[in-house]
Amino acid sequence: MRIEARLSRSGAAADPEAEARAAWPPEVARVLFPAPLIRAAVLMPLVERPGGLAVLLTRRSDHLRDHPGQISFPGGRVEPGDVGPLATALREMDEELGIKPARVGVAGYLPAQAVVTGFVVTPVVGFLPPDIDVRPDAREVAEAFEVPLSYVLDTGNLRESTRTVRGIQVPVCEYSYSGHRIWGATASMLRTLSELIST
Repeated sequence: MRIEARLSRSGAAADPEAEARAAWPPEVARVLFPAPLIRAAVLMPLVERPGGLAVLLTRRSDHLRDHPGQISFPGGRVEPGDVGPLATALREMDEELGIKPARVGVAGYLPAQAVVTGFVVTPVVGFLPPDIDVRPDAREVAEAFEVPLSYVLDTGNLRESTRTVRGIQVPVCEYSYSGHRIWGATASMLRTLSELIST
């Protein structure tokens, strides 16, 4: 499975907000995202396991201001010192899980995604070796766990619904795995990755 061949290797979008807004009809984007979006990035870590690749996810600590208790990828806001979203994703991976950038084999980028909480997120896909030592920082991460990529690729495990946001019906997707509810932006990124791999 050549995941790298399906991803953008030329780099992240120069204007992630424009890229993310373009995924929506203009009149919908204006309502859902009325203000300029805050740039953020996540690392979508794929761990090499004997049975196949696994996706490494985190459950955010309950006291965090943004998305407390939710399942997510390591990531956060692009800081002034970050040279683009890749630097952000690698820095956040190190801060949240203690995984150094040198241990990540960067595969490429998924399209930027706008989130109704006011962020535009650039997903960076990276490979981790099987001997990776995960050390969650309890201040940000309540737990780290893995989901087999094969589970994500099985469309029978994806649930789709809608929710009303600012008067507009917005599609929502969700995976349930081992007692974890993976939904919202995280599930949407997983679905995007699955669709790219499966095409």
